[in-house]
Amino acid sequence: MAGVAIGATIADLHNQRREVVEGGRTVYTEPDRIIIRDPGGQAYVRGNDLYRFRYGARDIRTDTVGGETRTVVVRPDGSEVITVVGADGSLLRRIRRDPGGREIVIIDNSYRDPRAIGGFYVDVPPPVVNIPYDRYIVDAQEASPDVIYATMQAPPVQRIDRRYSLDEIRYSPNVRMQMPSIDVNTINFETGSWTIPPDQAARLQVIADGLNQAIQRNPREVFLIEGHTDAVGNEVDNLSLSDRRAQSAAELLTQQFGVPAENLTSQGYGEQYLKEQTQGPSLINRRVTIRRITPLLNGGQASLPPPPPGTAPPR
Repeated sequence: MAGVAIGATIADLHNQRREVVEGGRTVYTEPDRIIIRDPGGQAYVRGNDLYRFRYGARDIRTDTVGGETRTVVVRPDGSEVITVVGADGSLLRRIRRDPGGREIVIIDNSYRDPRAIGGFYVDVPPPVVNIPYDRYIVDAQEASPDVIYATMQAPPVQRIDRRYSLDEIRYSPNVRMQMPSIDVNTINFETGSWTIPPDQAARLQVIADGLNQAIQRNPREVFLIEGHTDAVGNEVDNLSLSDRRAQSAAELLTQQFGVPAENLTSQGYGEQYLKEQTQGPSLINRRVTIRRITPLLNGGQASLPPPPPGTAPPR
């Protein structure tokens, strides 16, 4: 996906969006993301978060070998972030290499479990939650810094039976819901916009501090930033808008607060998960949520690196 969308509201994107039907699927292409509606009516958005890694880079190199494209972002300190994507543009692996050449695999999205429908949807029952609701879905406006930090370290609410790919986590709600989350309701978005106002940016300080502490403790931590909209507008607009909100929050956390970009990933969910059940405008529903997903990626063994590509998932 080449290019960057121009404009700051969803209305600005309408003349940049292209629609085609391929094999029963409707594909909406924007300069920097794709929205797909499958024949069953389910729709999802796939963005390209490589843009987030360009900030402050000393050098960027890209080469394609055997259908895989490797992008190496060289930081001022000599460390590198290596992103490997497949021929279809989907993320396969993300690796950090320190100036001494030591590599850490942060995300391995290259395998597919045969139990996943279409390669990315996992049909599992909702998790059994035995912790207080306000520690399962944490309200950033009300929670103390200690609670926010504890949530950045919190274990799954139940035993994880296997490792999941990033795609399985992104697109399977009952998989994601095995991890506590933080509603970042300290920042609010205007209708149709993904811009975070400067006066609200400082409110992310406590969130950023918690993320940085967790990543310093375990450099392999991965956090999913989820974007949401209210129910106003159409589904395609809302998926694009929510994905941009999540990416805006991720960019701000890196650029203003120094959270390593490679430890964050983002995904928009449009109007699918309304917090306030209304079809009208809702500030509460225009939000981002942050969730630690390391145990899901690593099969519950959060201190261990993901198995190398091609390794069978643990049973």
